[in-house]
Amino acid sequence: MLTRHPLGQYHFLAGIDPYSCGVIACPGYELIRIHLDTPLDWRSGFDFVDRYLRGQGLAREALCAMELRSPKPFSMSGFIDFNRGYREVLLEWNLLVAGINPIARTNVAPWSQPPSHVTLHAFSFVRPSTTPVRPTFVVAGAGELREGTLISEGIIRRGETSADALLEKARYVLDVMDDRLRGLGVGWDRVTAVNVYTVHPFTDAMRILLHDQIGPAARNGITWHITRPPVVDIEFEMDVRGLNCEQRS
Repeated sequence: MLTRHPLGQYHFLAGIDPYSCGVIACPGYELIRIHLDTPLDWRSGFDFVDRYLRGQGLAREALCAMELRSPKPFSMSGFIDFNRGYREVLLEWNLLVAGINPIARTNVAPWSQPPSHVTLHAFSFVRPSTTPVRPTFVVAGAGELREGTLISEGIIRRGETSADALLEKARYVLDVMDDRLRGLGVGWDRVTAVNVYTVHPFTDAMRILLHDQIGPAARNGITWHITRPPVVDIEFEMDVRGLNCEQRS
């Protein structure tokens, strides 16, 4: 269900405790993505976000999405433990809406030059728009873990990395992206960035699957990040976004 944040000027799709499934700006507002030139420890990253938003004349409630990078994939229990600490910061910031986490998130582990600890890679926030803009949104990262679960048994074809298994995993993740886009009230024609996170090479069948399903978004290309999803045994992850403005800081 799409829920309006009472203070943040965006709507969100409820997900699970660590993150929402996606966010979209209200009319008259737009989402802006900030890519950090120098990644920060994730907790220090929240402090940076706080300073940045105040510098823009915005409250903490403008924050709507976070992108993290981890040293390596967590065990499922380790991922749950990390998420408890992460959620505590959202509680301190009073960002939860009736106990539900509205902040979208992607968290992956780079294959090359990984950080020594979990870092903030980028974040998105909502600001007023002085000119009419098309809907701007961020869809949270999703791997081949059945929606609404945080148990290893929920991983599609767990432990398998054959071409056939990876294709099934990708097909499931693409379906999740489809569902989340529809939930936000937008389609692939509004997507400006498609990100794939996997260490596995693209087969011809994988390329065809991706391009067939993302349709008009293919004109912007697909960015392949050679990274692992955040949990051991998850092999394929995606996120997408539709933005007019992306900046570096």
